[in-house]
Amino acid sequence: MNTADGTPLKIVAFCCRYCSYAAADLAGVLRLRYPAETRIVQIPCTGRLDTLEVLHAFEHGADGVMVAGCLEGDCHFQEGNLNARRRVEHIKQLILQIGLEPERVEMFNLSSAMARQFADAATSMTQRIIDLGPNPLRVADRDQMNQMIEKPAG
Repeated sequence: MNTADGTPLKIVAFCCRYCSYAAADLAGVLRLRYPAETRIVQIPCTGRLDTLEVLHAFEHGADGVMVAGCLEGDCHFQEGNLNARRRVEHIKQLILQIGLEPERVEMFNLSSAMARQFADAATSMTQRIIDLGPNPLRVADRDQMNQMIEKPAG
């Protein structure tokens, strides 16, 4: 899918190995459809996801970031998903300060059997990003690069 201006979407989904990654895998096994723009990155636990990794995704052109962990109370590392939720709220505040909409980052809690819910979350996140448009930082970089290319040297 593309945004209204034709820019291809990039959505990064950081998925917990034990629950949400298994849900994404099950969605594939069940042949459930979810947007191909969703790039899944398996991580040991959402509690281990660092703020810089999310910011790095935006810096490298992601239009949106999903953080998908275990159901609350079912984290294999006790409170990892609770820590991740707090971190996601902090990231939303940070990206607002650099000119990105906080809606570009969202936390989802899923069990390994929730394939349909994973597909629905990926679809809703994609629709949200289509509505928001491309990452303005990526567009600004592209526009700046085009100006440099078109401008004669000297």
